[in-house]
Amino acid sequence: MKQTKHWADFQEKSSLLGIRLLFDIYRFFGKRIAGLILYPVVFYYWLTNKPARLASYNYLRRLSLYAPQSKIDDSIGFSLKHFFSFADSIVDKLAGWCGLLPETHFEYQGRDLLVAELNAGRGVLLLGSHFGNLELCRVIANHQEDIKINVLVHTKHAQKFNHLLKQYNAKSSLNLFQVTDIDMSTVMMLADKIDNGELVIIAADRVPVNNNRRTTQVSFLGGLAAFPQGPYILGSLLACPIYTVFCVKDKNNYKINFELFSQKLMWSKSDREYEIAQYVQLYAKRLEAQVLKAPLQWFNFYEFWIG
Repeated sequence: MKQTKHWADFQEKSSLLGIRLLFDIYRFFGKRIAGLILYPVVFYYWLTNKPARLASYNYLRRLSLYAPQSKIDDSIGFSLKHFFSFADSIVDKLAGWCGLLPETHFEYQGRDLLVAELNAGRGVLLLGSHFGNLELCRVIANHQEDIKINVLVHTKHAQKFNHLLKQYNAKSSLNLFQVTDIDMSTVMMLADKIDNGELVIIAADRVPVNNNRRTTQVSFLGGLAAFPQGPYILGSLLACPIYTVFCVKDKNNYKINFELFSQKLMWSKSDREYEIAQYVQLYAKRLEAQVLKAPLQWFNFYEFWIG
């Protein structure tokens, strides 16, 4: 297996001060001005962050070979479009965090099933990814104001960012929890959230920060890639319904898809590794299907494939 730096070594070159500045620019000057300021910043990021740039080229090359009908290649032009699509998603995040995206801009699939789970008093684990705009999941709470959303992240500034969100949107029901690894204390805390009928969201396309061995190699876009086992182990411990969630932008609208993954993950001790591998591959196939619909909206700017 090729040795590469962990994705956590390539954190976005931003700070809370920079995010606060973007918030204010968006609020006072609108989306257009925020985009005009952000695009040069993202271009500089593309220019100076060689690992992220090479990861983009590698992804686009694999995509062109696996899905030539996409008419995408690993040229500089498409790599820049890839990064500028990322810039566009950041501007949309600002609008979402501030509560400035109207409900009419969203289309849903499967939300009624998800809400029915919550109405029954059961919390749900959502498997997210770095495809599309997962942060816009806050619109789930627009249907019922008492829905609380807990997102597991790896940023060290989670609590400060929560405070920042409350400053700009007092009604925000989105809580970020910083985790580097899922231990029993984390599981117990999340179990309380599930018991209270809340949503817990975890990214299912990033390998663990502290334990790279807790991964499974599965087929993804024609190659082998390492996906984390953690989301499925967590799901089995929480013993709750599990759904996948994808949010993709289509022109000026957002299509959010919720799909049942499993009502309850279970496996025998002897078949544990095999069963987990089946779940990981199932998720990888769902993610692949979404990525093929909107290839430039998968924002994994680090070396993903094995070999």
